[in-house]
Amino acid sequence: MNTPQSQGPGRPDLIMPKILIADDSRFQREMLALFLKSKGFESVFAVDALQAGMAALRSDPQLILLDINMPGGTGIEVLKRLRMSTKTQHIPVIVVSGEENPETEATVRGLGAVAFLRKPVEQEQLCAAVDSALHPITHTNTQ
Repeated sequence: MNTPQSQGPGRPDLIMPKILIADDSRFQREMLALFLKSKGFESVFAVDALQAGMAALRSDPQLILLDINMPGGTGIEVLKRLRMSTKTQHIPVIVVSGEENPETEATVRGLGAVAFLRKPVEQEQLCAAVDSALHPITHTNTQ
Protein backbone atom coordinates (compact mmCIF):
# COMPACT_ATOMS: atom_id res chain seq x y z
CA MET A 1 0.00 0.00 0.00
CA ASN A 2 1.25 3.45 -0.89
CA THR A 3 1.43 6.10 1.79
CA PRO A 4 1.96 9.86 1.49
CA GLN A 5 5.51 9.46 2.80
CA SER A 6 6.44 7.18 -0.12
CA GLN A 7 5.29 9.62 -2.75
CA GLY A 8 7.38 11.92 -4.78
CA PRO A 9 7.81 13.64 -8.11
CA GLY A 10 7.21 11.49 -11.14
CA ARG A 11 4.57 9.35 -9.41
CA PRO A 12 1.30 10.51 -11.01
CA ASP A 13 -0.55 7.45 -9.70
CA LEU A 14 -0.16 8.68 -6.13
CA ILE A 15 -1.72 11.62 -4.35
CA MET A 16 0.87 14.24 -3.49
CA PRO A 17 1.02 15.41 0.14
CA LYS A 18 -0.88 18.68 0.50
CA ILE A 19 0.42 21.86 2.11
CA LEU A 20 -1.75 24.90 2.80
CA ILE A 21 0.04 28.19 2.15
CA ALA A 22 -1.74 31.05 3.94
CA ASP A 23 -0.21 34.36 2.87
CA ASP A 24 -1.68 37.55 1.42
CA SER A 25 1.35 38.05 -0.87
CA ARG A 26 0.84 36.42 -4.26
CA PHE A 27 4.60 36.46 -4.84
CA GLN A 28 5.22 34.68 -1.52
CA ARG A 29 2.54 32.06 -2.20
CA GLU A 30 3.93 31.33 -5.66
CA MET A 31 7.54 31.17 -4.46
CA LEU A 32 6.71 28.78 -1.63
CA ALA A 33 4.54 26.65 -3.93
CA LEU A 34 7.36 26.43 -6.48
CA PHE A 35 9.80 25.26 -3.79
CA LEU A 36 7.31 22.69 -2.53
CA LYS A 37 6.34 21.39 -5.97
CA SER A 38 10.00 20.59 -6.67
CA LYS A 39 9.87 18.34 -3.60
CA GLY A 40 6.66 16.57 -4.63
CA PHE A 41 4.09 18.53 -2.65
CA GLU A 42 0.74 19.90 -3.78
CA SER A 43 -0.11 23.41 -2.58
CA VAL A 44 -3.47 24.92 -1.71
CA PHE A 45 -3.81 28.60 -0.94
CA ALA A 46 -5.48 31.08 1.38
CA VAL A 47 -5.07 34.85 1.01
CA ASP A 48 -6.47 35.99 4.36
CA ALA A 49 -7.11 34.77 7.88
CA LEU A 50 -10.71 33.69 7.24
CA GLN A 51 -9.77 31.68 4.16
CA ALA A 52 -6.89 30.07 6.06
CA GLY A 53 -9.19 28.56 8.67
CA MET A 54 -11.75 27.45 6.10
CA ALA A 55 -9.10 25.96 3.79
CA ALA A 56 -7.56 24.01 6.67
CA LEU A 57 -10.94 22.43 7.39
CA ARG A 58 -11.87 21.84 3.77
CA SER A 59 -8.60 20.65 2.22
CA ASP A 60 -7.23 18.53 5.10
CA PRO A 61 -3.56 19.49 4.53
CA GLN A 62 -0.66 17.58 6.01
CA LEU A 63 1.06 20.89 6.88
CA ILE A 64 0.26 24.62 7.01
CA LEU A 65 2.63 27.48 6.16
CA LEU A 66 1.13 30.50 7.89
CA ASP A 67 1.92 34.20 7.58
CA ILE A 68 1.36 36.45 10.62
CA ASN A 69 0.15 39.68 9.01
CA MET A 70 -2.85 39.04 6.75
CA PRO A 71 -6.14 40.76 6.01
CA GLY A 72 -9.09 39.68 8.12
CA GLY A 73 -7.03 38.74 11.17
CA THR A 74 -3.58 37.63 12.18
CA GLY A 75 -1.81 34.33 11.81
CA ILE A 76 -1.82 34.16 15.60
CA GLU A 77 -5.64 34.23 15.59
CA VAL A 78 -5.70 31.55 12.87
CA LEU A 79 -3.30 29.37 14.86
CA LYS A 80 -5.47 29.70 17.97
CA ARG A 81 -8.56 28.62 15.99
CA LEU A 82 -6.69 25.71 14.42
CA ARG A 83 -5.60 24.47 17.84
CA MET A 84 -9.15 24.70 19.25
CA SER A 85 -10.64 22.48 16.53
CA THR A 86 -10.34 18.72 16.88
CA LYS A 87 -10.26 18.52 13.08
CA THR A 88 -7.19 20.77 12.70
CA GLN A 89 -5.32 20.68 16.02
CA HIS A 90 -3.03 17.87 14.83
CA ILE A 91 -1.83 19.68 11.68
CA PRO A 92 1.75 20.95 12.01
CA VAL A 93 2.08 24.69 11.39
CA ILE A 94 5.20 26.51 10.25
CA VAL A 95 4.97 30.27 10.58
CA VAL A 96 6.61 32.11 7.68
CA SER A 97 6.71 35.82 8.42
CA GLY A 98 8.61 39.03 8.00
CA GLU A 99 7.80 39.78 11.65
CA GLU A 100 10.95 40.68 13.58
CA ASN A 101 9.49 40.76 17.11
CA PRO A 102 10.90 37.91 19.26
CA GLU A 103 7.70 37.98 21.33
CA THR A 104 5.72 36.99 18.24
CA GLU A 105 7.93 33.97 17.68
CA ALA A 106 7.55 32.96 21.34
CA THR A 107 3.77 33.37 21.10
CA VAL A 108 3.36 31.18 18.01
CA ARG A 109 5.67 28.53 19.40
CA GLY A 110 3.61 28.59 22.60
CA LEU A 111 0.54 27.97 20.47
CA GLY A 112 2.18 24.92 18.91
CA ALA A 113 3.88 26.18 15.76
CA VAL A 114 6.67 23.72 14.94
CA ALA A 115 8.93 26.36 13.36
CA PHE A 116 9.22 30.09 12.75
CA LEU A 117 10.90 31.10 9.49
CA ARG A 118 11.67 34.71 8.65
CA LYS A 119 11.07 36.03 5.15
CA PRO A 120 12.72 35.85 2.76
CA VAL A 121 12.98 32.09 3.23
CA GLU A 122 15.68 30.13 1.47
CA GLN A 123 14.67 26.89 -0.22
CA GLU A 124 16.98 24.75 1.91
CA GLN A 125 15.64 26.28 5.13
CA LEU A 126 12.04 25.72 4.03
CA CYS A 127 12.66 22.14 2.93
CA ALA A 128 14.42 21.29 6.20
CA ALA A 129 11.55 22.76 8.26
CA VAL A 130 8.91 20.95 6.17
CA ASP A 131 10.79 17.65 6.43
CA SER A 132 11.18 18.06 10.19
CA ALA A 133 7.49 18.97 10.62
CA LEU A 134 6.25 16.02 8.57
CA HIS A 135 8.71 13.50 10.04
CA PRO A 136 9.29 14.67 13.64
CA ILE A 137 10.38 11.26 14.94
CA THR A 138 13.49 11.23 12.74
CA HIS A 139 14.63 14.72 13.74
CA THR A 140 15.81 16.16 17.02
CA ASN A 141 15.06 19.68 18.07
CA THR A 142 18.35 21.58 17.95
CA GLN A 143 16.90 25.02 18.58
